[in-house]
This record gives sequence, structure tokens and C-alpha cells, in this order.
Amino acid sequence: MSSSDPQNYEEYNNSEWVPIVFTFFEYPRGDIFGKLLALSSLMPHCIGVGFITLILFRRDLHTIFFFLGLLLNELVNKILKTTIGEPRPLVRPNPSTEYGMPSNHSQFMCFFSTYVLLFVLIRLHHMNNNAPLERAMRILVLAICWMTSFIVSFGRIYLQYHTTAQVYVGALVGICTGAIWFTVIHFFLTPYFPRIVTWKISEFLLLRDTTLIPNVLWFEYTVTRQEARARSRKLISMKSQ
Repeated sequence: MSSSDPQNYEEYNNSEWVPIVFTFFEYPRGDIFGKLLALSSLMPHCIGVGFITLILFRRDLHTIFFFLGLLLNELVNKILKTTIGEPRPLVRPNPSTEYGMPSNHSQFMCFFSTYVLLFVLIRLHHMNNNAPLERAMRILVLAICWMTSFIVSFGRIYLQYHTTAQVYVGALVGICTGAIWFTVIHFFLTPYFPRIVTWKISEFLLLRDTTLIPNVLWFEYTVTRQEARARSRKLISMKSQ
């Protein structure tokens, strides 16, 4: 479209502009607390970006299936919203046209926090990492997850994007789906991970299974340090010849 064409420019200028609903969050002007709560609504998107980054750079099967669970949880939310068909609150100046029951944000965050809770209590419990620092880190991670879930869910009510009932139902559905998906992963799919990583497609994609490694970060750190030292000694030996 050229700016020299007045007819096309007028049609373009008079067309209806639609915001991207995933990032368009409003708050009352001058309400700092409301602004912080609006920013907290971005947390599910930040978690999604974090998962994609981890999958691209770590290629761990458990991370991939955790992310698939989040996607399935989103699908469940869409199905429930369409089936129930309950509108959002109409008290806001610009109410959303999407259905509001159950709350997507509260369902997402409670799914994530429930999965992390069960992961820490069940999987990490069997790793025998019971040092005081390890226990403190687990408690801190769980506290951050659930506090963030509460803040995001409360923000949906405070900013009048959802009713209290919509947020409660979303949280309940998220807890249930998170527990179910963790059960499926831990008891039914994890035993097949060693076989999956031997597939040709898994080798091509560099997929790996770190289920039996207690502390992946420490493992990678020690292996990288040992490899760097071995290569350094080899380089020095070659130069001295």
C-alpha cells in the first residue's frame, strides 16, 4: 500500500484494530499495584519461553514432556471454555470477548506449580540429596512457584479479567491436570526414556535422558571441567613434542 493512494490509505486507517490478547493487559491508570499485577500476567509467557530455550539447548526428554503437558493443559482450558461458555466480568471498560470459565492463567500456573511440587517430593526424594542446602533450595523453589501462582491468580480477579469462581475453578483444574500428567510421566513414560534416546531420530536431534542423574548442573559442570583439563594436558603434551 502506498501513502500516495488516498483511497487505500483511508480504508486502512478506518479499519478495526485488534490487539494480540496474549500480551494486551490493562490496569487502572495510576494504580502501581495494578500495574505490577498486570506485569505478573506475563509469567506464563515467560515460563513458555524458558521451556523452549531449555528444550533447544538441553534436549532433555523430561523437559520436553513437561512442556507437552503444559500444551495439553492449554488445550483442556480451551475445551472447557468453549463447552461452558461463561463470559468474563463486564465491569471493565474494555471487557474481553473470550470466555472466562475457567481462568487460563490460574490453570496454567497451578499446573506448573503442582508438577514442580510432585517432582520435588517424589522424584528428587529418591535421589538421596538430603543436604541442608539442597533441602533449603527445594523449599525456596516451591515457595516461589506457589507464591507466583497466587499473585498471578489474584491479579486476574483484581484487574477484573475473571470472576473469583473462574479463578478458583482454573486453579482446581490446573492442580488436577498437573497431578495427572506427572503421574503419567513418572510411572508410565519415564521407564521408556532409555529406549527412546536410542532411536535414530533421537540421536539425530541429540535427545537425552537425565532421569538417573541426581544433580544435572553439577554433573555437567564436573564433566566439562574434567574434559577441559584433559584437553589442556593433551595440548601441552603436543606442544612439548
